[in-house]
Amino acid sequence: MSDPHKEAWKDNADGTAVIADDPWLENWQDSLRYRFKQYNEKKCAIEEHEGGLENFSQGYTYLGMIPNRNGINIREWAPGAKEMFVFGDFNGWNRYEHRMEKDEFGVWSIFLPNKKDGSPPIAHASKVKYMLISHHDHHLERNSAWAKYVVQNPETNLFDACLWNPAEKDTYKWKHPDHNPRPKSVKIYECHVGMSSCDAHVASYDYFTDWVLPRIKKLGYNTIQIMAIMEHAYYGSFGYHVTNFFAVSSRSGSPEGLKRLIDTAHSMGISVLMDIVHSHASSNEMDGIGNFDGSGGQYFHEGDRGYHSLWDSKCFDYGKWEVLRFLLSNLRFWVDEYHFDGFRFDGVTSMLYTHHGIHMSFSGNYDEYFGYQMDVDANVYLMLGNEMLHELYPDSMITIGEDVSGMPTLCRPVHEGGIGFDFRLAMAIPDVFIELFEKVPDEHWNIGHLVHTLTNRRWNEKTIAYFESHDQALVGDKTMAMWLMNADMYYHMEVDKWPTEAVERGIALHKVLRLLVYSLGGEGYLNFMGNEFGHPEWIDFPREGNGFSYNHARRRWDLPANEGLRFKFLEKFDELMHAVEEEHFFCREKVHQYVVLQNEEDKVIVVEKGDRLVFCFNLHPWKQYDNYRVGTNWRGKYKTVLDTDSWNTGGGGRASWDDKETSDEGWNDRKASLFVTIPPRSAQVYYCFEWYDEGMEGTPKSAEASKAKMRKDGVKSRWLRGWRALRNPRRHRKRKCERMGSKVGGLERWLTV
Repeated sequence: MSDPHKEAWKDNADGTAVIADDPWLENWQDSLRYRFKQYNEKKCAIEEHEGGLENFSQGYTYLGMIPNRNGINIREWAPGAKEMFVFGDFNGWNRYEHRMEKDEFGVWSIFLPNKKDGSPPIAHASKVKYMLISHHDHHLERNSAWAKYVVQNPETNLFDACLWNPAEKDTYKWKHPDHNPRPKSVKIYECHVGMSSCDAHVASYDYFTDWVLPRIKKLGYNTIQIMAIMEHAYYGSFGYHVTNFFAVSSRSGSPEGLKRLIDTAHSMGISVLMDIVHSHASSNEMDGIGNFDGSGGQYFHEGDRGYHSLWDSKCFDYGKWEVLRFLLSNLRFWVDEYHFDGFRFDGVTSMLYTHHGIHMSFSGNYDEYFGYQMDVDANVYLMLGNEMLHELYPDSMITIGEDVSGMPTLCRPVHEGGIGFDFRLAMAIPDVFIELFEKVPDEHWNIGHLVHTLTNRRWNEKTIAYFESHDQALVGDKTMAMWLMNADMYYHMEVDKWPTEAVERGIALHKVLRLLVYSLGGEGYLNFMGNEFGHPEWIDFPREGNGFSYNHARRRWDLPANEGLRFKFLEKFDELMHAVEEEHFFCREKVHQYVVLQNEEDKVIVVEKGDRLVFCFNLHPWKQYDNYRVGTNWRGKYKTVLDTDSWNTGGGGRASWDDKETSDEGWNDRKASLFVTIPPRSAQVYYCFEWYDEGMEGTPKSAEASKAKMRKDGVKSRWLRGWRALRNPRRHRKRKCERMGSKVGGLERWLTV
């Protein structure tokens, strides 16, 4: 029987089709129509005046420094400048020799012809800058907003734009397809090239390619999400205070080195996402685009609206034509020139609302999402960006929105009235665990609340779940492993010694909780570099407050490589988790999920998931359950495919790995039952390798077959929907340019090199 509400809304073409899946949105249909109308008008204007989004988003081929066979065209949008000149190595740094001309749109230009010998007027990798004279007669030195490469001057510490135009023999030659097909199960390894070395220095693109990519491939991740690619003058900003949006971070090497990294990843079947920052820009005027033309606005809103008080940064004015060109072209540039397969958009909450989410505690009330606080221009930009990317790269593109507010429609298609992202981040999950570690004894953990947090996601909006991203380990906090084991990590991780209670608990829970998040938290999974083996301590980039030390801005690959330490067990378990998902898919879109049991007294969670898998979790700190009966709708024979308590992952080997057969006696509202052993602080995953109902139905062994059979039996998968959005994570902190108050502590013994 059809749903009359769904039928009434699902085919609407005015931006309200999203209401079909969410009746709570009906009260806000006017806001949705208005947003969609603004999007449609902007898109039509771009088609009329620029020939469409595909042409409009190629500004990087026209603006900036563009070499051709006859010389170099230089163009720059600076409507607030009174005069403009270009200078640099090519003219002996004469700031006023080469005057540029301004057109009616505020674009300044000059053509520099080749020299008499046919060589280019500006040599490859030579420095080039602008001199702008504002209407207040201020003389301003600037880098091109479209610069492809900038380097730091060791004498002044300022960054200078360079013309990147290598000879053909020095240009990287792509060897593999431009893009990888979008993976069915997105397993993301979040990483930072600069801090990827075990040594205390900034690592290179080549180092990451040769040493880190093979590790990622071996672990089983199929996607990497690279942070801090766009140039940022302040290394300690973690790449979130961008100064040069089209420039590869020169600390780690050249553009050709990054191309080699991405091409190599593609050869391994790994998709490459970029952590892109279009929510704000560094207020640094000398290196970046802040106050570029001296007008106080240009790319950004003027006055208070153009300043983010918590981040000390500039907020874009997404309603301006040239700002849209700049940002949309930035997306195209990274995809076309470097072959990125997608983006994780940082700080989306700041973009969605005129208040930028500052001092807001989102409760899930829809009044908080729509109305005057919505930044319609920013919403429209995100819709245009997502639409453009998915239309131009339909088979490979992945977009992820980092939003703490829980904005409805964030991950619905644009044509329905949504914003168009593929995934949102489940940002509340790690905060719940940290609160438990910090305040609640293990035996008092609220199992129902935990399951609710993991499953409370919007219907038909995909989610990337994670136990730990980079956010949890920034200075002022610490890694999950450190939360669990604290100082015992320094002294008691030897394999040949009996573990302390803290180490035994920490290793057990680190495995169990990762698997719990992986199995229940969403349709994709993310892990930050090094946390797969329980990286100790925290992340802290060189700054005055820590003596400009790189000690906490690196990854300790030597720890899991040391056979005498227990870190290897955590890493091995990570590898096994991904292997099970690859074989018996459970973390992807629209697979079967049913929470069979959440027992508060026993601290047991049982879940049916994916390709006939039954997950059994025991979070009780000391109780072991033998012959524990759990319900399942798959009658048949089961084998163990994953065990957090196995010997090879540092466990006690207490669970039986014998094959098991179901009883026809129903249990937990399921039609069959299974007897299992669940040791304390452990989890086991059982696979129904012989499904008794399969032969009768003549269906193949797949999750689709399972779902079809369940539907035939009248059993619905529990897609725990929750019309209300995710709560605002209490502990989430946005990265800031300055982070002070680093915790005091030193790595000792094997943690010291």
